[in-house]
Amino acid sequence: MTEQASVDAFFQAEIRAGVVVRAEVLPKAHIPAYKLWIDFGELGVKQSSARITVLYTPEELVGRTVLAVTNFPPRRVAGFRSDVLVLGIPVGGNGEVVLIQPDREVPRGSRVW
Repeated sequence: MTEQASVDAFFQAEIRAGVVVRAEVLPKAHIPAYKLWIDFGELGVKQSSARITVLYTPEELVGRTVLAVTNFPPRRVAGFRSDVLVLGIPVGGNGEVVLIQPDREVPRGSRVW
């Protein structure tokens, strides 16, 4: 069984909605990944690397609303600065990841509660 987390621990992570405005292949990644630029409204446009290449193309990601943790420290992935962690659910065993997104349009930068 997974260790239980407190409600306070959950709310320390800021999960927000953003819209992908640009997506490209991350050529230096050891595991295939994309470079994403995501508009979080008042928070601005943040970058993320995402291993979601099996089920999505860069073209179909642009305009898609995604959820991401926005208050983790930035990381460098294959020479690319990743500011946020895009959330998805791994399915199957071949690197397939399904993105998590709201079922209705929400304002950019909206926080998940």
